[in-house]
This record gives sequence, structure tokens and C-alpha cells, in this order.
Amino acid sequence: MYSSPNLVEIATLIGDPSRIAILINLIDGKALPASELARCARITPQTASSHLAKLVEGQLLVCESYGRHKYYRLASPDVAHALEALSVIANPAPVRSLRESDQLKQLQYCRTCYDHLAGTVGVALTERLLALQYLEESGRDFALLPEGKRHLHDFGVNVEGKPKSRRHFARQCLDWSERRHHLAGSLGASLTDRLFALKWIERQPAGRAARLTAAGREGFAAEFGLVLPS
Repeated sequence: MYSSPNLVEIATLIGDPSRIAILINLIDGKALPASELARCARITPQTASSHLAKLVEGQLLVCESYGRHKYYRLASPDVAHALEALSVIANPAPVRSLRESDQLKQLQYCRTCYDHLAGTVGVALTERLLALQYLEESGRDFALLPEGKRHLHDFGVNVEGKPKSRRHFARQCLDWSERRHHLAGSLGASLTDRLFALKWIERQPAGRAARLTAAGREGFAAEFGLVLPS
């Protein structure tokens, strides 16, 4: 007999403000120590330790040991996708300062979602790849078409995926700020890595906002015919 997913357990895990703060601070795929996650969530190290143990037990986080140090990261890209999707239906948090307003605008314009590109730039690029018939929608995923495979391969993107990988190759990920899909999966990650390598986008010192560079604006226009809004 089919057993339905235990949504109550997951909802209880992520329903705590401190635990959701921990998860959101790991949504870009990085691994952080408990001390830094405690600081991000504004809780004591002892309280953070208790929350982290529950998140690991609930299979939302994994703990990796390096010598005497322990680092925590999201258990899989699916956790990041779920958090992004929940953000679509959640009421926006109040903006209390000009600094928070500027940070929100940067996040909405260009950011990473786990290890792939999201925000205005990520959605615009995905829709351009669809318009060029490099991709097409295929159920809940994207399918890479022959012309797209050739062009992205020549651009320096891994278009084969990893052998025997359980990860989706080209997944549709619902963008919380644009309310449309961006490209995720191993293809989205490889494309994003290439954009960082070319310095078309740059990581910000903190958080997951990314900056579109002048070279990136010119590159997107020349390579994909994509003119991005400022």
C-alpha cells in the first residue's frame, strides 16, 4: 500500500523561526559551522546545537566532519527547491530599513538558489534558452535539445550530466521573486559555474545575492541575444 509523505513532520521541522533561519542561510549550497549558523539565527550555540540535531535527524541537513570541526549543509538540492517553492506562497517579511530594501532588490535581481542562477537574471536566461529552442519543457523538467547541447557545450558547459547521478539533469525550479521557473539541476549548476568563471556574475561578500557585471551584460547580449534589465 502507498504511504503518503509525512508533511506534518517536515512542516514542524521548518516551522520554527530559528530552524528556518538556519536552512535559509544554507540555501546557496555552502557548508557552515554551528557557531556561524547560531550567529545567523541569533541564538546561542547550545540552542543551535539542538536545532541542528533535529534538522539532521529529519534529513534536511547533513553534518560533515573535518578534523575536530563540524560543518552543516542542506541534505540535497531538493531541500533548496522546497524552500524556494515555499517562499512563493509565503507572505513577504516586512522591510524595516533602506539597507534591507537594497539587499532585497539585489536578491530579487540576481542570486544563487543552491548552486544555480535565480532571480530576474536567472529567469530571463532560462526563458531565452526556451525561446532559442535550446530547451523545451518536459513535465516538471526541461529537455536539452540538440542545438542547445551543441551551443552550451561550445560555451563550456557540461551537457552530459554525471553518470549514475540521482540528481535531475535540467529541472524546473519555481522562482519565489519572479513567480516563474529558472533552470536548476546539474545543467543549471554547470551553466552557473561557467558564468562565474567568465566573471559575468560575481558573488557578493555575504549572502547569496550575485552581481551582474558589465562583461556579463555584454556577454549575455552577444552569446544569447539576451538584453537584461538594469
